[in-house]
This record gives sequence, structure tokens and C-alpha cells, in this order.
Amino acid sequence: MKSEIGALILRVTLGALFFFHGMAKFQGGIENIVGWFDSIGLPGPLAYGVAGLELVGGIALLLGMGTRILSGVFALLMIGATLKVKLSAGLLGNGQMAGYELDLALLAMAIYLVINGSKLLSVSELIFRKDSDKVTM
Repeated sequence: MKSEIGALILRVTLGALFFFHGMAKFQGGIENIVGWFDSIGLPGPLAYGVAGLELVGGIALLLGMGTRILSGVFALLMIGATLKVKLSAGLLGNGQMAGYELDLALLAMAIYLVINGSKLLSVSELIFRKDSDKVTM
């Protein structure tokens, strides 16, 4: 039970952080993010996908829907962000750009959830448990 409480804390924290990052991208002007993606050599429209994934995927994680799959996608997103944007700034940053310490923490959380999942207070668990608890004759 302790490990499920820990997984719930990680899932809710990871979901909330990604949700707020996605929301900030839209509230701050997604076109600015599109331009920034272009400036670092990524396709600008990819910004819509990333922001949408963070927003919708964050909500889904909060609810416990597709935790392992979404966490795997978020892990890949953090690897990409670290390698493409933050690695050159170093772990703690270089004064002009933040480092990749937060990305590394989010990556570790996501990997934990890929490996272990999170069933406590999870919509997916309620749906699948309901099916598996039915007695068929």
C-alpha cells in the first residue's frame, strides 16, 4: 500500500506539472512557442502537439488514465527536451538558460510510472477492476 501511495503522489505531481506547463504555453501565446521551436530547428507546428500533449496528458495522468503509456510519452518528451534544448546549459544552468535538473526529475518520475504504474484512485483501475470483478457463468 505504501508503494501505491508513493506512485499516486508521483502520478498526481507529474500530471499537474505537465498540465500547468501546457496551459502556460497556451496562455503565454502559443505562437511565441511556435516561433521558438522554429528558432531551435524544430518544426514550429510541433509546439501545438507538445502543448496539447502536456495539457491533455496532464489531466489524464491526474485522473489515472493510461498512466504507463502517457508516462512513457512524457519520458520521451523529457529526453528530447534535454538533448535538444537544455544539455548545453548543463545540469544547473549557465546563467542565461535553466539547466536540465527539472527535466531529469520529471524523466525519473515518468520512468517510475512506466515501470510500476499507479492504480490508487485511478480511473483506469476502476474501469478494469469493475470488469475483472464480474462473475461470469
